[in-house]
Formats: sequence, C-alpha cells, structure tokens
Amino acid sequence: MAHAPPSSADDIRALRAAHNSLRARDFCDSHDIAEAQLLAAFVGQGVTAVSAHPDALMPQIAHLGEVMALTRNASCVHERIGTYGNYKSGPHAAMILQPEIDLRLFPSHWVSAFAVETETESGVKRSIQIFDAAGDAVHKIHLRDTSNHAAWSDVVAQLATGDQSDTRDVSPRKPAEAPRVNLDKIALLRSEWAKMTDTHQFLRLTSKLKMNRLGAYRHVGAPFVAALDVGAVDAALQALAGSGTEVMLFVGNRGCIQIHGGPIDRLKAMGPWQNVMDPRFNLHLRLDHIAEVYAATKPTQRGPATSVEAFDADGGLILQIFGRKTEDLDSRPAWDTLVAALPRAKEKETL
Repeated sequence: MAHAPPSSADDIRALRAAHNSLRARDFCDSHDIAEAQLLAAFVGQGVTAVSAHPDALMPQIAHLGEVMALTRNASCVHERIGTYGNYKSGPHAAMILQPEIDLRLFPSHWVSAFAVETETESGVKRSIQIFDAAGDAVHKIHLRDTSNHAAWSDVVAQLATGDQSDTRDVSPRKPAEAPRVNLDKIALLRSEWAKMTDTHQFLRLTSKLKMNRLGAYRHVGAPFVAALDVGAVDAALQALAGSGTEVMLFVGNRGCIQIHGGPIDRLKAMGPWQNVMDPRFNLHLRLDHIAEVYAATKPTQRGPATSVEAFDADGGLILQIFGRKTEDLDSRPAWDTLVAALPRAKEKETL
C-alpha cells in the first residue's frame, strides 16, 4: 500500500529508520519517492553526490577492480560480476566492452549519481548508483570482497561534485511508448526487413516507417516474427539451463543496456520470479509481468539472428535473448532449434 510521500529529507530519514528492513526500491515505491531522493536525503551521512556522466565515471570505476554491475527495469534485474574497462565514449551512446561487463550507455539519461557507504552486520557495503531525471536507477556498481577497496576514497574524491543538498528535484516518470504501427507501410516493412544486413538497422527502419519495435512485431508476420506464448521465456530459460548453449541476454532501461554473454546453468524459481543463480551472473525476472513474447529473425551478413523478446502490459521491453554470435555467425544452431520448439501464442492471443 502506498503512503503519502514524505515532505522533507528529515521525514525521509525518519521513515527509512522505521522501515530499514525494506529494500530501497520497495521502500521508495511504497512511499511514493524516487530512489535518487532517498539517497539525497543521506548526503553527508555515508552518501556523496558524484558526477553522473559516463565520461567522468567510467575511467574511475575501472580502478575499483572486480565489481558487480546491475541494470534493471520494472520487471527484470541483470547482475554481472567483472571489471570495467575499454570504455568508448559517444555523445548519444557509449559502451563498456569487457568479456564479462558489456554495457550500452545513453548519457542523456545519466542525470544524478551517488557514492554510497552502508554499515551492515557483515561490514561496510560500497556502491556507485546512477539515476535518470525521474530519480529511477539507470545503473548500479556494487563493490565486492574482491574489489579494490583501497581505491574507493580516491575514486570518490575524484568524482565528488561538492553538492551537499539533501533534496533532489525529479521529473514525472515517462511511460513506455505505446505500440506504434503504420499499416499502410507493412508491405514496405517486410521488403526492407528482408534486405537488412545488420540487426542494428532494425530500429532505424522502424523509425523511418513511423513504427516502433512492438508495433512492427505485432504486424509484420512470418517469416520474420512469430508470436509466442507468454510462458515461452520461462520455457527458453529452462531449456537453456545446463545445456551449454551460449546466449546473449539483454536487459535495459532508457539509460543503460546490460548484456550477459555465455551459458546459463542454474535456475531457481521463487514465487512470480524466475532466477538465474550462476556464480558470476544473476537474473531476476518477474514472469507475471510478461504480457507478450515474440521470436524475431533478422537477416545479417553472417546469417539470420533470432531473438526471443518479452514485453510488459504497457508495451515496455523487458528482455531479449539471442544466440551468442561469434566472429563467423550471428546465431547458434542449438539456439535456433530451441526457439523453434517454444510454444506459440494461441490464436486468441495474437494481436
């Protein structure tokens, strides 16, 4: 049950003390405040405002050694252990390209950030947390026992903005874009889709035709897209678990996309959550949030690339799974066989 939002930083701190067993996001949702506002209320009390732009952050984060990278949306959390490095800047999109931490960053949404130290029974927990204009988390970096904690103070000092304000103004959260399609252009969509040579051409194509991803998937039809049963994502994860088939699993929000490349070994279902619980990769997926699932095949110069993609009831993209590409192939035959066996949507569910 949501409560009236607290009116000051003092109120936030008092409420948090009374509900300190709740996870930060659950606390914020139940009290109608943004996570960035929660952390701002504790600036000077284990929290330091730091530069939010990836160009400032990423070179410094590399000094922290092995960490856990976390990117989430409302329905899925993606956690990957590794090191930051090989940062490639860009005005509209930037990248971290490491064997384990593989990120696509969209700097315009990196609006505020904090270095956080929290006292726990097991010791001090340290993290860097980045937020968008609505105060929602874009990306988080959590230090581990194996991280370079000796570098923490220097990293925070390099990034600190000096802002001592304990409040943050946030903008209303933007809803997911509704499915958008131009029915007069479906034939052209099919024709141009067949000519693609790279999966990255897809969004440019749909934009040119005044459509978006979900609108195109709903209407383009075979042989490019098949509507799947809402249970198909769970079925895919269960088929992947322990199989050795390597995939690329994308989870993102407006500011960051995080990618796991490799196999999936251990699943553990808990209530509505399906969880990948591997030593260096965890995924937490709300199966009950999945409203539509599609298998999409896009031609490339190295062969067809097939994905399974899940959307929520508002049309928001939850996650994508591809066969892991190699230097020679954009797909893996074992993945293609797995996708072909996934349950299709019933006729009444086809939109």
